[in-house]
Amino acid sequence: MRPISLTVNGQTHAAQVEDRTLLADLLRDQLHLTGTHVGCDTSQCGCCTVLMDGDAVKSCTVLAVQAQGSHITTIEGLAPGPDLHPIQAAFSQCHGLQCGFCTPGMIMATAGLLSHTPQPSEAQIHEGLAGNLCRCTGYIHIVESVKLAAKTLQAPAA
Repeated sequence: MRPISLTVNGQTHAAQVEDRTLLADLLRDQLHLTGTHVGCDTSQCGCCTVLMDGDAVKSCTVLAVQAQGSHITTIEGLAPGPDLHPIQAAFSQCHGLQCGFCTPGMIMATAGLLSHTPQPSEAQIHEGLAGNLCRCTGYIHIVESVKLAAKTLQAPAA
């Protein structure tokens, strides 16, 4: 077992992990942040996407020890208060979810994309979400959700 410390959703956590423990497993099993889904065990679906130091990463491809000292944001930490984050609101408004299993990963991938590309083209949206699979939709509503989120985040505060 190895001690690590990382900040998750603004709170510092100390944990004991085996060298082979995945960040997804640490988040779900030790920190009880079950919004980070594991859908494939092969790193293809993107359901486990979180932000690590501001970048979208598939938490099933990151060892917990690699996250030592990092700042992690999960779907639970995206909106710090009772209101939805603009990305979450856009997914709801545009029907960018169906069964909801891929939604946390899609939203976190969108957050990573929009943090680096605030006004993405449709091609950039497709590229930004390429590592995330949805088995329920044709992605039209998901892309519309990203467009609305980008527009909302760029709008001046009222």
